Order: sequence, then structure tokens, then C-alpha cells
Amino acid sequence: MSTFYGLEMAKQALFAQQAALHTTGHNISNANTEGYSRQRVNFETNIPFPGASRNRPEIPGQIGTGVQVGAVERIRNEYLDGQFRSENSKAGFWETKADALRRMENVLNEPSEAGLSHSMDQLWQSLQDLSVNPENSGARSVVLQRGQALAETFQYLSQSLNTIRGDLKTEIDTKLNNANSLLTQIQEINVQVKHSETHGYLTNDLYDRRDNLIDELSNIMPISTSYDNSHATSEMAAGVVTITVVGENGASLTLLDGISGEVQQFDEAVTETVDGVEVISDITAGGVSLPFKDANGSLSGLIEAYGHTFNGDVEGEFTSVLSSLDQAAKSFVDAFNEVHREGTGLDGSTGVNFFSEIGEVSGAAGAIEVALEEPDQIAASLNGNMGDGQNALELAQVFDEDLDGLDNSSVKDFYEGVIGSLGVQAQEANRMADNTGMLRSQVENQRMSVSSVSLDEEMSNMIKFQHAYNAAARTMTATDELLDRVINNMGLVGR
Repeated sequence: MSTFYGLEMAKQALFAQQAALHTTGHNISNANTEGYSRQRVNFETNIPFPGASRNRPEIPGQIGTGVQVGAVERIRNEYLDGQFRSENSKAGFWETKADALRRMENVLNEPSEAGLSHSMDQLWQSLQDLSVNPENSGARSVVLQRGQALAETFQYLSQSLNTIRGDLKTEIDTKLNNANSLLTQIQEINVQVKHSETHGYLTNDLYDRRDNLIDELSNIMPISTSYDNSHATSEMAAGVVTITVVGENGASLTLLDGISGEVQQFDEAVTETVDGVEVISDITAGGVSLPFKDANGSLSGLIEAYGHTFNGDVEGEFTSVLSSLDQAAKSFVDAFNEVHREGTGLDGSTGVNFFSEIGEVSGAAGAIEVALEEPDQIAASLNGNMGDGQNALELAQVFDEDLDGLDNSSVKDFYEGVIGSLGVQAQEANRMADNTGMLRSQVENQRMSVSSVSLDEEMSNMIKFQHAYNAAARTMTATDELLDRVINNMGLVGR
């Protein structure tokens, strides 16, 4: 062993403790950085002297040669990462669905004085008043105004719900663009990781950036990840990631192949028109269909709210409510007009529709309009006498009669059923959003307990490494004194 090896050993100790101090400072600097995983220096003993060989010196045993930095490792639990992403996909689905249903409830606004139920009640009450005073011009004007208010309420609901559907379609396109951008960024990091790992480096900060992007992607769609480090020289290297999107029905699609670097970019959502309503029929990436049915993620939540086809049938919350609203408008208008045509107006007119005729069921709620121009045209009389208000009563009874196309229920009961069903769906979505959000938070807390930076722990480590650094410096000083004695104070006898 070299006479100067004591200095070399002390120098390596200084460098090792200095690396640990630098890593501790890096952790402290990023204590509040989102997605940062704390890092740790792994110390390893150097190969002892002498090594096993035929010409080794004969000494009592091997002597240690100091310390070296084995690796700067980030503290991360891959199992917790996978669990978090699974819960993140579920939470993204239910939060998106709950938000869409909440927007629908705000538009329908039931029960309130601005809702459709209140407008129907007001028209019913005005017809009751008209039946008592069929010749009263004020009562007739009120009926006409209430009819116009009811038609405008139908139109407002239809237009507002369709506007929100348009916003949902825009959000779907935005989600697909975001997914494409995230996949591209992840692949770019894959390339950087591969180049660095080939030379033996652990790109801890790049790993964190990539994991943040994967977490963000998992909120959009359910994904699974796998890693390949065949090109890396370090066993601790994470390697390049391969991302696959999976559905609960077992279908899957590889979006990013970490080995080949191939990325499947999402195309625009494929739509088709069914019964006058535009719905999503398919989501494709590289010409391959994405399994969005019975899947998690905010993208599937948006698609289910907007409306889509499945086995030839149209499904979706907004399409269902709009279809029910159109059917209610169509059935009510047909029945109301039929009764109105049987009566006679104050001006002697008969066979006149109160509302304009509606052809197709699709879009009926947005097309409903009052056909009458004058209050005297309201057919309140059934026998032709001006003082007869029997037909006004018959018109009021339309609200309580079972109508065709409404599952053998009245228009009021049918609409209340739609509102009740929506309320149940919204309640379920809110409950699931809270539950999945809580589970996600629990997993995130577990993950942070492993990976996040504890300032108390880092301060303790800093003191420990500082003392070790001071001790290594003191060892170097002692070795220097020994060498000074040999070099400068020996061989002076006889001068």
C-alpha cells in the first residue's frame, strides 16, 4: 500500500460526504416542488487491499481502502405509483361525470319558480281561471302569455343543454390533444433517459418529470406502465416506459412503446348522427379503436355525458334528458292541440292549433312555439257559446292525462320522473366522486410518506454528513502530519 494512501482515503471520504451534503441540499431546495422524490446517496466500501492474487503481499489480513458513492438513488415505490394512477383514473371519471350532471341540474333548475314544472303549473292555473271567465279578455291574455312562457322555457332548456353538450365536445377534443401532448413529452424524456442511462447515470430528476406526466395522463384515461432497462448499465436504472391504455372489458391499446419509441397519436373523435342527434361512435389512435366503454378517466366521463353509441343504441346523460324533453314537448303539444281544435274561440274560430305543429320528436323542445296571434282565438268553449268554458277545463286536464309516448304517464309526472332520475344519478356521481377522491388522497399520502422531503430529516442528515466531513478532514490533517514527520524530520542525524 502506498505511503500516501491515507491521504487518498481521506480525500475519497471528503468527496463522498460532500456528495451527500449536496444531495441533501438538493432535497431541501425541492421540498415544495410538486412531484419531486427525495434522493439518497448510497455509500459503498471500496475494494479492500490487497486483492486475491498470487503475488499479493503477505500481511495479516485485508485493509480497508475507504468509501465511495455507489449511486444517488431516488426514493420511490412503484407499487404505490400504480395504485395512485388507478385511483386517479377512477376519480377523474366520477369528478367529470358529477360536474356534467351538476351543470345539467343548474340548467333544469328544479324545483324553482324558473323551472319547467312551474311554467306548466302557471298555464294550468290560467286555464282554470279562463274556464270560470271565458269572455274575460284579461284571462285570455294571461293564458296566451303563459303558453308563450311555457314554449320559451322548453326552448331555453333545449338550447342550454345543447350548448353544454357542445362545450363537452370541445372538452373531449381538448382531452385528446392533451393526451397527445403528454405522450410526446413522455417519449422525449424516454430518449433523454436512454442516452444517459447508457453511460451509467441515474436520471432521477427526469424520472420525476416523467412520472408527473404519467400521473396527469392517468387522470384522462386508465393506463398501465411497464419498464425496460436492457440498455442501462446500472441495475437501479428505471429504464424507458411503455404505456398501455386499458378498459374494464379487457380491451387494451399500446399508446407508447418505450423500446421502439413508437407513439400512437389520438385522432379526432368519430361522430355519427342517430335520430337527429350527433353522438360519438368511436375514439381512435393510429386507426385502432380506444376502449372507452366501461372505462375510467375523465375522457370516458365526458363521452358518457355527451352521448355515444353502443351496440347500435344511443347512451349518455345529456342525450337521455334531451330525448325525454323532446318527447315530453311533442306528446304535450299534440295532445293540447287536439283538444284545442275541438273548441271554439271567442272570435268564432274553430279547428285551430294552440301550438305550432311539430313533426319529428328530435328537437321538439327547441321548436315549440305558440301558433295563436290573438287571445280571442283561444278555444275555451266546447259548445260554441261564448260563455262556455268547458274546453278550457279540458285543456287544463291535458296536464294530468296519460299521453302517448310518455310511458303511460302525464306530462307533469313524466317530467318529474326525468328530474328524479337525474337527481339520483347526480347523487350517485357526487358520492362516487367523494369516495374515489378520498381513496386517491389516501394513496397519495402514502406515496408522499415514502417519497416526499422531510425538512426535519434532511436537517438531521445535514448535521450527520457535516460531522463526517469534518472527521474526514481531521483524518487528512493527521495523515499530513505523519508524512511531514517522515519527509522533513527524518535523516538529519550526522549533518
